[in-house]
Amino acid sequence: MEKLVQRTTEFVRTEVLPVDDEFDGDIEAAGGDDLRLRLQGLARERGLLSPHGPLDCGGLGLSMTERAGVFEAAGYSLFGPMALNVNAPDEGNVHLLDHVATVEQRSRFLAPLVSGRCRSAFAMTEPSPGAGSDPSLLMTRASKVSDGWLLNGRKSFITGADGAGFFIIMARTAGEPGDLGGATMFLAPGDTPGINVVRHIGTMDRSMIGGHCELQFTDVLVPDEFVLGGVDEGFRYAQVRLGPARMTHVMRWTGAAARAQETAIRYVAERRAFGSRLADQGMVQQMIADNEIDLAATRALLMKACAELDAGERASVSTSIAKTYAAEALDRVVDRAGQMCGGLGVSRDLPVAKIARELRPFRIYDGPSEVHRWSIAKRAVRNVTEVAR
Repeated sequence: MEKLVQRTTEFVRTEVLPVDDEFDGDIEAAGGDDLRLRLQGLARERGLLSPHGPLDCGGLGLSMTERAGVFEAAGYSLFGPMALNVNAPDEGNVHLLDHVATVEQRSRFLAPLVSGRCRSAFAMTEPSPGAGSDPSLLMTRASKVSDGWLLNGRKSFITGADGAGFFIIMARTAGEPGDLGGATMFLAPGDTPGINVVRHIGTMDRSMIGGHCELQFTDVLVPDEFVLGGVDEGFRYAQVRLGPARMTHVMRWTGAAARAQETAIRYVAERRAFGSRLADQGMVQQMIADNEIDLAATRALLMKACAELDAGERASVSTSIAKTYAAEALDRVVDRAGQMCGGLGVSRDLPVAKIARELRPFRIYDGPSEVHRWSIAKRAVRNVTEVAR
């Protein structure tokens, strides 16, 4: 793994980082899908493409713990995950399809995704009052017809939707919004009639290819063979994707935060004020140390959760803890880095400002910190009271 991490580090810093910095982390300004295809072609030549992908589809087949160092090295650049084909939502969709897809679905959807021939999107979140942090509020409907299923509904904040080669769509096949069951996952090629990208939702982050979009599904016909997993079992299969996807988010953003920290350390080691280097002043030293502590704790919690996932456990508590801590700790790291760099910390002259811009939404995406805390607390109370009985 060490050699793979080193090769990834070299590739990202020589081939990817210059483009990222030139365009201030704005993926569309940098070339969008044309850039993706070029960088993924270079990664393929170096044997670095899709390290998480299954071996039978051309990936490197890394476990969760093996991915950590590689994904962190990729995340050092905002475009690095895209270049290695380990960016969200594609990485999570690869994991889901690898565990759930039929042989035919693997050939039709998984193999092209692993090879980089297409992108994908995971369509679950809906506008209020539909599914968001509470997936049971799912309103998009799938009705059975003679030749498959007809899907109707509206989705929002669907990352990568514009230009996606296919969608994984969560739709209700039984029950009513608020019910804990009755959801099903469907696979739909991006050019399926009835799928309409209504708009790009303007967000503070700009490094996610395909944007965050609002979609309208109108009588989208999905054949039976494109049902992913069992009918009415979509919420169960969603857990197969969500826990690992949260951890790979942590891996990537740890790389970005580490770059902010390194940038700040170089700055304070050179900048002099009030008769000494900034790095020799106690308040700055505390910020450096606090950043190192937050980075180390993030990595430790991440590896604990990944070990549980590799052991076949659900790891619900450990992934929630790691995601919540990381989202807030890495945000603190980048915020302190900006403070240490002074005026340059909020300028385009250093990468810290764009990293702060991109990282802040992580406290909301993949479950807000408040929802994870609610879940963690519920489990803690249940465990204690069950022991007491």
